[in-house]
Amino acid sequence: MSLQQQVENSLTTSKNNTYSSSNGSVPHHLNTNNSNHNNSSSNSSSKARSNKDKERLRIERESLKIWTRPIDTFKYFVLECITLSKIYGKKLLEHKKCIAIFLILATIVTVFYHIPGKHQAYFDTFRANAFFIVYWVGLGVLSSVGLGTGLHTFLLYLGPHIASVTLAAYECNSLDFPKPPYPDEIICPETIDPKFVPSLWNIMSKVRLEAFLWGAGTALGELPPYFMAKAARLSGCDPDDDEDEDLKKFEELQKKRVTGEKLTILDRGKLFMEQIVERVGFWGILACASIPNPLFDLAGITCGHFLVPFGTFFGATLIGKAVIKMHIQKIFVIIAFNEPLIERAVHYLGKVPMMGKKLQEPFKAFLADQKTKYHRRSNTKLPESRSKLAKMFEIFVVTMIVYFIASIINAFAQNYHKRIHKKPGKSHRKRE
Repeated sequence: MSLQQQVENSLTTSKNNTYSSSNGSVPHHLNTNNSNHNNSSSNSSSKARSNKDKERLRIERESLKIWTRPIDTFKYFVLECITLSKIYGKKLLEHKKCIAIFLILATIVTVFYHIPGKHQAYFDTFRANAFFIVYWVGLGVLSSVGLGTGLHTFLLYLGPHIASVTLAAYECNSLDFPKPPYPDEIICPETIDPKFVPSLWNIMSKVRLEAFLWGAGTALGELPPYFMAKAARLSGCDPDDDEDEDLKKFEELQKKRVTGEKLTILDRGKLFMEQIVERVGFWGILACASIPNPLFDLAGITCGHFLVPFGTFFGATLIGKAVIKMHIQKIFVIIAFNEPLIERAVHYLGKVPMMGKKLQEPFKAFLADQKTKYHRRSNTKLPESRSKLAKMFEIFVVTMIVYFIASIINAFAQNYHKRIHKKPGKSHRKRE
């Protein structure tokens, strides 16, 4: 091929390329870049819409409360109860043999319970002890779970019970309270040992069982978040899709630590606690569970996330909460409510300028009412309290219980809202 022909071919190729460009044709690599850019823009806009929808649903869900949307809240609460009944009903039907055995045993026990005889004494003992155990363990579980209310049953039930036993020990000069009505009611015994001297140790021994059961209940209340976080970690779920708010907060806290964002003092304390749990293991969990602190709230999620063995987590939590922590709290209440210290505190309260006498009166009336109750006979009715302080505490307890029930209704309603807006077929990404 001559030089002239090569030049002509080159010019022809150049013209064809120019013509193709003028007709809208683009080279392949430019097409690919434009396609990738469009896909990325589409993904970002889709993600923005998804985040906006999530935020809208979250705001709508949080507005489902009795005092803001009572009709919708009660409707969703009832629907959630029906849904849970169906779910657990189906699960129960999968274990027909166990149900049959349970029904047979329940029928036999019911028949023997209604037949008179010497065995009724054993039934009465079992019933009283079973109620005692379930009562205190249940209060411990409620205190640990709380359902967002911060309901602390130690302040409402166990603390006042220990305080009553302490006051009665000094007033009656005995701890041999007649059963019944103890532990429901405290009455001084008719015969008193003159050598008995109330002390910190014998009062602690008197309330040891109920305190241990309450502490065991608080340890049991830490299990649901532990199992939830462990299942989420093993399944490799995406933290953005997790339904539990506490788990989301935990993941956000981890992201802040990695990215180096500014943390509050409370967040730093939680991260410090998590590092202790992760690095020290059993003894770290035991130390955190033994000290009354709000930083242990994420302990179950932390241990589940880091796949701490169940025996290590629950053993340390049980010993810390039911043994060590409960002894600390018992000692504090017993020392605070011993008779000499209480009388001295009421005496100094009367010296407050201007309003000392008015502040002193309800406390004096409360102590007088308590002493009257302790010295009554077991077959007499409980006298009506004249103390304003006792009535105020009763109103406070009732208010807390009503608020706790309302929070359960709110939680069920919000859970049903979350259930009906859950994306079908949502897949979880596996973590590498």
